[in-house]
Amino acid sequence: MMSITEEDFELELRSLPGVVNVGIAHDEDDEVEMVTLVIIGQNPVTIRTQATQIANLYFPDVTIVVELADSASSTNQGGARVALLNADFDEKAGECEVQLAFEGRIGVGRAESGPLIGGVEGTLAALRNLDYEVPYYLDAVTTVPTIRGWPVVVTLRSSADDADLYGIAQSEGESLSAARATLNALNRFLTNAPH
Repeated sequence: MMSITEEDFELELRSLPGVVNVGIAHDEDDEVEMVTLVIIGQNPVTIRTQATQIANLYFPDVTIVVELADSASSTNQGGARVALLNADFDEKAGECEVQLAFEGRIGVGRAESGPLIGGVEGTLAALRNLDYEVPYYLDAVTTVPTIRGWPVVVTLRSSADDADLYGIAQSEGESLSAARATLNALNRFLTNAPH
């Protein structure tokens, strides 16, 4: 089970720009030994420097590895990954539409709950449209002011009394951030989920 300190550490790393996945490896004493960040559209050297600064506050001896999403996807144990194509909120219609892709198929989900809640619920609907059985529902979604912007934090509650899932992301626009944070929370689940 993850400690509160480790959860805080992971959330801070996930708030870095372009980070789409954070993997934490432990040594035989269950101490944090290595962190792997998967990024999109950012300079790996810059992200590694920022991640090292964060790590020094929590686990000074940890090794930081940064991989670009294209090279990381080939090592993903589940093969292909669910990709976020678009998340957009239509103010006139009051509806958020999320488009996901998986193995050449497109899943679309819509929700009429504003840009934040709609981004999460639209993502869950798009996953179901891609035939995923997602046993989680939205518990909370909020923006958090940080030095680097306003990341969105999502909490998903299990309908089967499993542990809550947490995700954080920062992109252009609340809907896109909410959709990315939802996928971030579901990353481990989606890797192993039947579809």
